[in-house]
Amino acid sequence: MRKRLVLGTAAIIALTLSACTGGAPQGNTDPDSIRFLIGQPEDTADLDLVKEDLKAFEEETGISVKLDVVPAENMRTVLQTQLRSGEGPDVFGYDTGPGFAGALEKAGLLYDLTDAYAENDWPIYDFAQERVTFGGKLVGIPNDIESVGLFYNKTLFADLGIEQPQTIDDLTAAAETIRDNDVIPFAVSDKEGWQGGHLLSMVLSSEIGGDALEELIAGDSAWDSPEVVDALSVLADYNAEKLFTPSATAVTYDNANALFYSGKAAINPTGSWLAQDIERNVDFEVGYMPFPASDSPGIFSGGLGSGLFVSKSTAKADAAVQFLNWNVTDEHGKWQVEKQQSIPAFPVDTTDIEASPLFTQILADAAKIADGTGDFGYNVDVLMSDTFNEAMWDGVQAILTGQKKPDQVAADLEKNY
Repeated sequence: MRKRLVLGTAAIIALTLSACTGGAPQGNTDPDSIRFLIGQPEDTADLDLVKEDLKAFEEETGISVKLDVVPAENMRTVLQTQLRSGEGPDVFGYDTGPGFAGALEKAGLLYDLTDAYAENDWPIYDFAQERVTFGGKLVGIPNDIESVGLFYNKTLFADLGIEQPQTIDDLTAAAETIRDNDVIPFAVSDKEGWQGGHLLSMVLSSEIGGDALEELIAGDSAWDSPEVVDALSVLADYNAEKLFTPSATAVTYDNANALFYSGKAAINPTGSWLAQDIERNVDFEVGYMPFPASDSPGIFSGGLGSGLFVSKSTAKADAAVQFLNWNVTDEHGKWQVEKQQSIPAFPVDTTDIEASPLFTQILADAAKIADGTGDFGYNVDVLMSDTFNEAMWDGVQAILTGQKKPDQVAADLEKNY
């Protein structure tokens, strides 16, 4: 199952950390103890790995860690409530980018780590540091390089005589064949809403390329352009042709993953963070590819996902910084790559690390993102504001329910940019 690899990239805690609810935090006055808040991992095995890592940290440093876990869908609400009350966690996992960590920094809720970076010489990639820099301050440790693309059932593809699609026409033909053989082509979920941003990111990145997408993100071109309308139209057309999960806006992310694991759906459009869960849950061969463009195999959407942050109100800043420092050591990076199949934002010598063929490919693709080689797109919501993201998520849902047309959603995106 596993294959030896040599790659100069790294790993992270593969947790999907967003949203929140949860109860009131418990008091913690022990100077050698910190509280660490995370969102609930999708697989309980991942939580076991986190606990294993925390135990090793405690034994190494003498600092105890109280782990708080809240439902991932509630993380955002719970976290902001706790931080604003001044009783937040000492350290927490959360998404990077202006719409997430940037919003917390703008509200004055994050501890400034600029001096800690200099004192500890943390080897975070330059591009990753930019994603946690707001108002001239470094406020987090990015710990997750990720890509967004299409996992597909290679065994089913082979049984149906389908080659890996090289263009969007190939993908459409493959999906129609799959549909006609009574299998759901795409395990699309959009009940939570954020999945629509990933869908748009995939299609748009491949069709216009990384440079053009950067221009959109920077505001140098318009979000109601024909290119954006065309990308949204792909989603509308695929949905109309019954290539997506029926009633996708009523399907949760976990349920869509389950459809793929069971073989009831052939293609799962999601991120590289799901690779380990896929390998734990399927009994068929899985491939991973970009969403194809009209005239090429396309490019992955890539960038950063989650990171580690310290509360501005913490009384345990020294211990919190030690915890962050632990997470960027070479030894810890190796552990993350091999045990968690996750890709940190700092170089790690993985010469002696073994990985499955699927994760080996994902690591190689991530290395191109880290090195800045090759073309890659972006997971748009990580780089945009709350206002824009809400318009994007609501807009894709409206397309999938037939309430809005692609040009109307594109106009909403431009307005909310």
